[in-house]
Amino acid sequence: MAFLTEAANRGSISTGYDIGNSCKFESANTESLTKSQTASNRRTWTLSFWFKRTKVDSALQYVFEAGSSGSTLLSLFINGTSDWRIYEYVSGARKLGFYSTTQLNDPAAWYHMVIACDTTQSSAADRFKIYLNGEDLTATSGYFSTAAYPDQNYETNINNSSATLSIGKAPTASTNFCGYISEFNFIDGLMKQSSDFGRFDSASGIWVPKEYTGSYGNEGYFLNFADASDLGDDESGNGKDFTENNITAVDQSTDTPTNNFAIGNPLNVTPAGTFTEGATRWVSVNGTGMNGAWNLATIALTGGKWHCEVKCISTSSYYQWGISPTHINDSFSSRCMYRSDGNIYNAGSGGNTTGHTSYTAGDIIGMSYDASANTVIFSKNGTAVVTKTAIAHNEPYFFGGTGLSSGTYTGDFNFGGYTSYTISSPESDENGYGTFEYAPPSGYYALCTKNLAEYG
Repeated sequence: MAFLTEAANRGSISTGYDIGNSCKFESANTESLTKSQTASNRRTWTLSFWFKRTKVDSALQYVFEAGSSGSTLLSLFINGTSDWRIYEYVSGARKLGFYSTTQLNDPAAWYHMVIACDTTQSSAADRFKIYLNGEDLTATSGYFSTAAYPDQNYETNINNSSATLSIGKAPTASTNFCGYISEFNFIDGLMKQSSDFGRFDSASGIWVPKEYTGSYGNEGYFLNFADASDLGDDESGNGKDFTENNITAVDQSTDTPTNNFAIGNPLNVTPAGTFTEGATRWVSVNGTGMNGAWNLATIALTGGKWHCEVKCISTSSYYQWGISPTHINDSFSSRCMYRSDGNIYNAGSGGNTTGHTSYTAGDIIGMSYDASANTVIFSKNGTAVVTKTAIAHNEPYFFGGTGLSSGTYTGDFNFGGYTSYTISSPESDENGYGTFEYAPPSGYYALCTKNLAEYG
């Protein structure tokens, strides 16, 4: 179970270089970026990108692929919850392959990967390098169960004019990536190191991004996802734009490696519910009893004042949103929840109360939690409904929701970094972080690592 606190920010604090945007990819929507490749250097190149997972299950997820068929391709994919792999096949014969012995299953984490190739090198170990968060994995004993290096002067499917390049899916398959991708660099003709794209922060020891200032070569590109109307736009100066496939302006996010926002935690839900849309849309299916369908966010509310919104897409009188500790299935003994019929269920000061404003599909519920006072303000469409004091705990609360009976309930979380619903009148917190439909109460902040570093 992965939780993010201010003491373990999973590589999201930056000092000196900030990344403004990422792009959200969703398998169910078949969202991807594709481009035809132009013939160039197939022996020497570098890929660098950051990614954050939002779906962790047994399905394959292709992060990128350069391929012309199901048997001729170079791919990076996450193999369910077991491992991840980079390999290249030509007509079904493996030409290189690296199979990890570890997992990349933390939905609270931004991971940085650099894949660097130079098959002209005489030593096999120098021909292919894989870096994860600054560590050279190909030089780490035991990291890969399989480590098959390419032959000298081998020509890969990168820069192969017969192979299509795709980010977020495999051109030859239908299994897409679910998550956020940021700062995607491709360097044509040069083998770079991770230190060209990131560094270890001297104060925290965390791997953080830095601006790439080198050449991109003839066919290189840089996707920073800053233009919401053109998320496939190449900012390298080479004009190597990608085609957006089912990706629109709504898929732009401000959840990035330098400001990591809370999302729904796919590792902390019941089987009766799932997260989609960048782990911000919660769908419960036939939850039975009060613990049949529940969910929690990735960031713990351990100190400070925090705010989020939930837009109700569909609901009934038996669904509720609010705060809960990790042991959410402890009946009502720990939660503080605002139910759609107007009831408050609270194991704290004032206990359960009835007769408050009800809500229904289309309404936006605000939740503003003060960790010091242990109080939560519930609001509806920007107007405060009630303030409740929750029960004291020796473990943190999380924003979340839970169902009380069978049925299907859908709600779109908005922690400020990404939401799939349209914001008609954008509001941010007093630090300028987050994008909400209604302004957070004075002194309450979006749940992101920049705010955590200051107030958490």
